[in-house]
Amino acid sequence: MIEITKAQEEVLKVIWEIKNGAVTDILNNLPDPKPAYNTVATVIKVLERKAYVNHRTYGKTHVYYPLVSREEYANHVVKEAFTGLFKGSLQQMVSPFIKNRNISISDLEELRHILESEIDKKRSQP
Repeated sequence: MIEITKAQEEVLKVIWEIKNGAVTDILNNLPDPKPAYNTVATVIKVLERKAYVNHRTYGKTHVYYPLVSREEYANHVVKEAFTGLFKGSLQQMVSPFIKNRNISISDLEELRHILESEIDKKRSQP
């Protein structure tokens, strides 16, 4: 995946939310202060060139839809952060979330359950 800017990510988030839409639909779902119509249209064209979105044409209107799911994009971002920013250290990546946030006991227990399940899977592999 090609890296995208924060502005491109914001437009992509809207497209994920509305599933598909014309530039006006996307613009109407962006938070205030809203960018100019031409700015949104340009951002969408860049996302299209980067293969994050595509469009169908209905008369003179282009209706844009995502080619990359939110989950695929999130996995890409996490992988890039893990290998780049955190140099492959899971401890460096996860520690700030656990230590610097008010995480509930139920969230910590859920994390423990996930970890224990993964440990069990790894131990049972040959």
